[in-house]
Amino acid sequence: MSNILVIKHGSLGDLIQANGAIKDIKESNQNSKLLLLTSKPYTFFMSSCPYIDGVLTDLRLPRWNIFYLLKLKRLLDSYNFTYVFDLQNSKRTSFYRKFILNKPIWSSTLEALEPGQKKSDFDNQGVLRRMEIQLKKSGVKIKNLNDIDLSWANVDISKLLKKYTNGDYILVFPFCSKKHIKKKWPYFKDLILKLKSHYKNKFSILTAPGPGEINEAKLLNAKVVLDNNNHPVKIEILVSLIQKAKYIISNDTGPAHIGSHLDKKGLVLFGSHTTPEKVSINNSNLKIIKVDDLKTLSVNDVMLKISEELN
Repeated sequence: MSNILVIKHGSLGDLIQANGAIKDIKESNQNSKLLLLTSKPYTFFMSSCPYIDGVLTDLRLPRWNIFYLLKLKRLLDSYNFTYVFDLQNSKRTSFYRKFILNKPIWSSTLEALEPGQKKSDFDNQGVLRRMEIQLKKSGVKIKNLNDIDLSWANVDISKLLKKYTNGDYILVFPFCSKKHIKKKWPYFKDLILKLKSHYKNKFSILTAPGPGEINEAKLLNAKVVLDNNNHPVKIEILVSLIQKAKYIISNDTGPAHIGSHLDKKGLVLFGSHTTPEKVSINNSNLKIIKVDDLKTLSVNDVMLKISEELN
């Protein structure tokens, strides 16, 4: 039995979007073991995925850290991979291809390009479309890529919900990576006040912050959902919270991607940093507001859109 490696470091939203592709790779190589190389925050979560046979952790230390790179190379060489599916397609994975994993056959953006096509033009397509082209060029039969199943990630959160709400709830995600501050709509606190005034006691307003976001979340006038000892909830709990929410409101972040693939009703706010089509956030229930500058998007305009969708 041969071993196949899939590389997807993150982020959370990108990893969620790659789930269908990973399942297609596994189903097209049923006689091989499929291992995932990912970042530390996602190792435990992805270990529960039923179509992954094992998860390897990449600490992604600087490339001048020769000792770490040699350790990583020894680990990966020990599996004698015959094929690598690079779903990250980053400068780091290109480096790995040259110096860490230069023996297996590779599937990457380079193999997906048409003759004369520039990578920059290829990258302008939606992320799921790019993965589809790449996998087809590698002989993978596409079945699950656009129909992502996260049922394996759902857990029982009844006790948690009993603690934070007695009924239906709206889940808000006002956060974003510090690297992508342009994604952040700055008026969530005011929006939450309007939601409470408009819906009264019909819905609880919850938020589930990630690492480093708890203090910010406590300033929003929403109920802050935390795990034991005031830690951020685990990813599987986050998925389950989104699954059971009546409505979600989010910046362009990982939870928005989860909501999209769960076909949840909600609203995602986009600035000029990208488009919903390029990041493949698109279902009939999850609506979009896109503006050139998120600072110009008023609370009243967002509230109007919500009230049209959520009665």
